[in-house]
Amino acid sequence: MAKPFMSDDFLLESQIARSLYKAVENEPVYDYHCHLSPAEIAENKNIPDLTDAWLSGDHYKWRMMRAMGIDEEFITGNAPNYEKYLAWARTVENLIGNPLYHWTHLELKRYFGIHEVLTEKNAKSIWEKANALLKTPQLSIKGIFEKFNIYAAGTTDDPADSLEYHKAISEGTAPIGKIKTKVIPSFRPDKALDLNAADFAEYINKLSAASGIKIETTGDVLCALEKRLEFFISLGCRASDHALVYPPFEVSDNSKTEETFKKAVSGEKIAAKDADAYKTKILSSLASIYSKNNIAMQLHLSSIRNVNTNYFNRLGPNTGYDAVNDQSVSLNLAFLLDRMNTECSSGLPKTILYSLNPKDYYPIATVIGGFQDTLCAGKMQLGSAWWFCDHRDGMEEQMRILANLGLLSAFVGMLTDSRSFLSYPRHEYFRRIMCNLIGRWAENGEYPCDMDKLEKIARDISFGNALKYFG
Repeated sequence: MAKPFMSDDFLLESQIARSLYKAVENEPVYDYHCHLSPAEIAENKNIPDLTDAWLSGDHYKWRMMRAMGIDEEFITGNAPNYEKYLAWARTVENLIGNPLYHWTHLELKRYFGIHEVLTEKNAKSIWEKANALLKTPQLSIKGIFEKFNIYAAGTTDDPADSLEYHKAISEGTAPIGKIKTKVIPSFRPDKALDLNAADFAEYINKLSAASGIKIETTGDVLCALEKRLEFFISLGCRASDHALVYPPFEVSDNSKTEETFKKAVSGEKIAAKDADAYKTKILSSLASIYSKNNIAMQLHLSSIRNVNTNYFNRLGPNTGYDAVNDQSVSLNLAFLLDRMNTECSSGLPKTILYSLNPKDYYPIATVIGGFQDTLCAGKMQLGSAWWFCDHRDGMEEQMRILANLGLLSAFVGMLTDSRSFLSYPRHEYFRRIMCNLIGRWAENGEYPCDMDKLEKIARDISFGNALKYFG
């Protein structure tokens, strides 16, 4: 007999798993890496309708709609919002086996109390009920944070950002008023490393203005970044974040690196080898700065950006045309981490390494095992299943490999990595998968069925480890 669709026991295959989930389902959420808008948080925005909630900026969904053959007018174009929503409803009906099917229905249940399966036939009634609820204070941003017990949200911010909205939120002067959720900036200096970006020189001027430091050398870049990091820390920053196609490692003498920087500022195209030498220098120096200031360093690896030139020219970046990179990472990563570790007087900072390609999990896990130390349990982390991997299979694979090669009990757990305020049920999804995996090991006699110990491990992975790790 078929199980009910997404019942209370959804994804929980044993009594142990069900008991573990009951122990963690109400744990707070430390969403340490997301792309939520600080401005929208400060304004305590109410999302206008389900289309804005689900489809605005969500390239996960856009990819599936394109796979359905839906015209771009109903995805990123100017079609009416209701027509876009209907196109999404038609797509949802066909997403068997896709995590978006589960996320969509978890969001309907948890935000709106809607337990129906979304189809084209009932799309109108769901649209009307959900949109009415979206107008209420309970589903304002503040209401959502309270409803899902969000302890902290780590947004992603450029070093040159003013952080005016973070400041207003922190002081309680923003329209959202006083909130329990800590909205903390994360330091993402990617633009200071991308020498071949068309606007690199313009960005260096922007960073110079924000820091008050005249930037003429790579040393000046680092001084400017360190000064801005100090400002970020004053507003609660706990982590940095870097998006890297691959780990760069190239060592060059200082005069050569300075020449490379000057060429980039003047608009010259920089050879890959020279660009990597600049990145190696900046990243190694930043690692020392992070270590000194107890800032966790996050490195996101193995993406290919904007594979479709025609649509990049038409729609721009972050519109669903990225892919997984299968380039080798372990050798350069080992060299880069070793250089950072050698140059850091207090050793590497706390470091989380994510890969978009699951083939990297084993090599990354073995590399980071060589840099664990006494700073804290799980100082070096194999980051959660990310982007194309944050489905049931991907999450289980990441946790199994971490358990095989490292310390799953010290894992800092799930993050949304999302631009959507409706993404928080993804933490529930993760917790169910995590509890089921641990429960299976206990059920099979692979670990003692000591519920006190098992519950502590599950609670720590759900929230406690992140709280200790980031503070």
